This record gives sequence, C-alpha cells and structure tokens, in this order.
Amino acid sequence: MTAEARTTTIGLVQMHMSESPDDNFARAIAGIRDAAAKGAQLVCLPELFRSRYFCQSESSEHFALAESVPGPTTKTLEPLAAELGITVIASLFEQRAPGLYHNTAAVLDAGAGYLGKYRKMHIPDDPRYYEKFYFTPGDLGFKAFPTHAGNVGVLVCWDQWYPEAARLTALAGAEMLFYPTAIGWHPEEREEVNRAQHDAWETVQRAHAISNGCYVVAVNRTGFEPDPTGVGGIRFWGQSFVAAPDGSIVVRASSDRDEVIVCELDLASVGKQRVGWPFFRDRRIDAYSELTRRFID
Repeated sequence: MTAEARTTTIGLVQMHMSESPDDNFARAIAGIRDAAAKGAQLVCLPELFRSRYFCQSESSEHFALAESVPGPTTKTLEPLAAELGITVIASLFEQRAPGLYHNTAAVLDAGAGYLGKYRKMHIPDDPRYYEKFYFTPGDLGFKAFPTHAGNVGVLVCWDQWYPEAARLTALAGAEMLFYPTAIGWHPEEREEVNRAQHDAWETVQRAHAISNGCYVVAVNRTGFEPDPTGVGGIRFWGQSFVAAPDGSIVVRASSDRDEVIVCELDLASVGKQRVGWPFFRDRRIDAYSELTRRFID
C-alpha cells in the first residue's frame, strides 16, 4: 500500500483441521499462496490452525503441540511472506517456558520480517473450551502493528466479546482488527440456540467496527472436530467475515467449506467514519476510572 493510496487487499483463509499438524500447515500455506495470487497484501489464518482444537478436553499430552514464538512455524512463514510480498497473521500455541503457555498470534511482514506477537488476553473456560487449563492470560497488552498493508490490530477469539479490547487496540492506532477464531456449535443443541449464538457473535463484532470506526475481520475454522475424549465435539460454524467501519458486512464465507476470500478495503473510510461519528472525540476519559474495578458494589 502506497502513501497515496488508501486501499488494501486482505485474505481470509477459512479451513477445516485434520489430525495431522503437517497436513494443516501445508494446507494453510496453500491458502496463503492462493490469497496472495488473488492480490491479497495481508493474509490471516484461523486460531490455532496447526492442530485440531485440543481445548475440548484437558490433557497434558496436548502440550507437546506447543512451540516457541518466534520459532519453527514463524521461521517457515517469514520467508514465505517475503517471497509473496505480504503480511501474515498466524495463531500459534506458544511455549514461553516449561509449564508456561500462551495462545499467541504472530505478525510477519514482507520486508520487515517478524514484527512481534499478541498474546490472547481473555481466556475462556466453558464446556469444550477449556482454555484455562492450557493458556496463561497475555501480558503484552493491546497493540497495533504497522505493516505495509496498513495498521493492524490482532486479538484472538474470546477477546472478540470484550469492547475494552477492541477499543484499546483501536486507540493504539489499528485501522483493522483481526480475530483469528475457533468457534462453533455443539451439535446436540437446538438449532434456534445455535443460531442465536452465531448471531450474537457476529453482532458484537460489528458493534466493535461501528464504535471504533474501523474494519473488523473474523477468520474462523470450519468442519466437525470430535472431542479428543470421544464424547461430543464442535461443529465450527465457519462464516468468516469482514465488517466495515459502519458495521455493514463486506463479505462472509460459507458455514461448511474451506474458502480463501480476498477483498479490498478502503482504509480512507476509517478516518471518514471517525470524523462523521466522532466517538473518540466524545469519550469521557475523566469518568471511566471505575472500569478498572471487577464490579461496582
């Protein structure tokens, strides 16, 4: 993206995950190449794309999937980003030290290489989403990464429910908020419950786009993954999407297929939206100190 132009083209790689990390990585690389061939300047992969979603159960065996960040995966993706002239966002299971792990997203930029990482701040603990067993909450804060494709903020999955996370990342300079994601339905639940959950997921992120005057990009996995214990599983609902600064949906993927979606974003609309709806201007920063309390008793 040149200084004069205010457009950028992004790619979303929605994919299912097999039992083989090597197979998943190979298909992710193929998706990155496909997106770049279609003109993408920045490509984002789903949450923890190298494996099936192991957090459905608690098992110490899964810690063997973790790696350092930067580490083996980023060392493969960094030259790929340079070769293709793109930025890549890759969600990884990070081993920081023995017994200390994070759910981490690395940002790799053409020309600049490894820009840094974001560690997931909000860690869920729900049926089939037992992430607190595996991940320590992030300690790097909320940040924006200046890439050749624009100023990018990266958050991860459960972070997408928290307006504070989106706001602080936007205040750090992000024009686009990317959420690598792994979310879906419990197949045994009623259809209307599943539909309501999906609608809430999409609605809250569209609200982040509106309230912060920026693009929001959610990149989900798809397909059914059985619980490693053999009981139940998750049908990931796909439907990766991009929301514009006014909250409108720019593009949405299918619910049940691997897809590589490429779309052009008008980054000039970020500034225009923030002038037209001046939420940043009218914030009462002098009145928000209570937000740092767990609850106002």
